[in-house]
Amino acid sequence: GKAEAVLAERPDAKTLLPTLRFLQLPRSREVGQSYLSSVGSTIYAFGAATRMVFQESPDMLLVNGPGTCVPVVGAALLLELLTGHYLCVVFVESVCRAETLSLSGKLLLGVVDRFVVHWKQLADKYAKAEYFGVLC
Repeated sequence: GKAEAVLAERPDAKTLLPTLRFLQLPRSREVGQSYLSSVGSTIYAFGAATRMVFQESPDMLLVNGPGTCVPVVGAALLLELLTGHYLCVVFVESVCRAETLSLSGKLLLGVVDRFVVHWKQLADKYAKAEYFGVLC
């Protein structure tokens, strides 16, 4: 995938890549897909995310803006609710969101442990948002 290709270019790739696992999930919604037709694909993505989160049982999730992260966070909350396994969830908003939050950000603002934005004006607008400067 794309992440592996980018990491393969690093000087430490030979030692780094064997220590990593890349897991893929189906998208909740394709770009331009209607919200109504995305209900089924979101349910499918939530099922896949739930299987993955329950199998991996991570201690932390770092997720970002695209809608793909919403089912993953939902699955993490379900894991925590059903098993008591605490998961720290950190959401990083897209760098292009300078004035308003993405739909994912709006949905997850109240449920994640940390909410990171790239622009000070967003941190000023939302009490839970944390600003550390542009992170990319």
